Amino acid sequence: MLWVIGAKAEDKDNFQYTLPKNVVEIHQVFLDDALRVKDSGIFNYTFNDAEMQAHRELVTSGNPNWDLLFDLYQVKQINPMSYLKSQSFLETLTKTCEEEFPFIAFSDAFHSVRSRLLPVLYLMGTEVPKADCYHAISTGYGGLLASMGAYIYNKPLLLTEHGIYTREREEEIIRAKWVERAFKPHWINFFYMLSDLIYKRAFRVTSLFTRAMHTQIDMGCAPEKCRVIENGISYERFCDIPLKEDDGKVVIGAVIRLVPIKDVKTLIYAFFELTCRMDNVFLYVMGNKTEDPEYAAECEALAAQLGLGEDKIAFTGPVNVVEYLEKCDFTILTSLSEGQPLSVLESFAAHRPCVTTDVGCCSELINGKPEDTLGKAGYFVPPMQREKLADAMEMMCESGDLRREMGEIGQQRAYKYFRYNIMLTKYRDLYKEVETEWQASALN
Repeated sequence: MLWVIGAKAEDKDNFQYTLPKNVVEIHQVFLDDALRVKDSGIFNYTFNDAEMQAHRELVTSGNPNWDLLFDLYQVKQINPMSYLKSQSFLETLTKTCEEEFPFIAFSDAFHSVRSRLLPVLYLMGTEVPKADCYHAISTGYGGLLASMGAYIYNKPLLLTEHGIYTREREEEIIRAKWVERAFKPHWINFFYMLSDLIYKRAFRVTSLFTRAMHTQIDMGCAPEKCRVIENGISYERFCDIPLKEDDGKVVIGAVIRLVPIKDVKTLIYAFFELTCRMDNVFLYVMGNKTEDPEYAAECEALAAQLGLGEDKIAFTGPVNVVEYLEKCDFTILTSLSEGQPLSVLESFAAHRPCVTTDVGCCSELINGKPEDTLGKAGYFVPPMQREKLADAMEMMCESGDLRREMGEIGQQRAYKYFRYNIMLTKYRDLYKEVETEWQASALN
């Protein structure tokens, strides 16, 4: 069963992937439904001191008593909109403003706090599907729901983070224009509060690579809970893609969504610099343009402004990656944040080396883990460094022998560590742990 959180209710049942046959149910929740919650009238519930303190901690993004909050909004079905219009909320907010926002307009603080609280209060009141185990794929709102399900039905809770969600939200909030500077620390702490919730309650917490696991531990997750389970790809789908013939042109592929966190603009600037150094290069930008249409349009406009015409760059939209990798000599990824990118692993499996930014575990993919002595499968450079990206692309373009050597190393690395069946075995072992150790501890 999938328990899915979406942004907009209008996207209900609009799935982007073909669902496997073993998915027996999809339970969908949408955050914008929180805006449609109706006030039930006079708020006649009187909170005790512990319940008031739980709300106070929630308002300040502190350390709330989540069991109390789950009972109030899930079991007793407190109406979130009625609470946000109640005297109890006003008293809590007033005290918070006096202590933390003494020089901020009360109306600004009200709207900031309310916009943080409403989705959480709404989600805590939604239906909880019954399961034997709750496995979240991120912290944040997903981790909140999984934690609540595990609490309500007394079932084991697992977390797999593909990136460090809280750190990604922190980076986003720091750059965001929609959050006033005075409120940014509280928004950042809000997501740390939600990660702390599931880190403390989860039976096991997995990550994709060692550095991410250490980040989870630094953020408060108990080390004994932590495991690393790497991504797995369908190696056989890519391993037999033939190498591109040497026709005098070096073709670079970027399998990348056109969104700011992928930093496509720096990629375009770096590629433009590369074209100033050598003429025989071409770039495919392969990825979805609809997630952030404004940014995608800006990227295409930037390429046109720099004089990169159809003979130099193509924005393909979604494509069959297998077909396009056959046209490429190597690939590039310029993200500001990543976990363990599948596009790099697929490129390796296809015998194509990569140029990446040093985010997530990209440097580990390029160089290998400490026990991996295969060698370098490409280059990595700091994020947002267009000149260094251009340098790395130029080195890759200059030698076909180098590309083939690095591509061979990447393919061996993908086969040895990142095949789908290896990942599947590790997740099966994880669920076996739940069956034995968690059930045994629950009986005690």
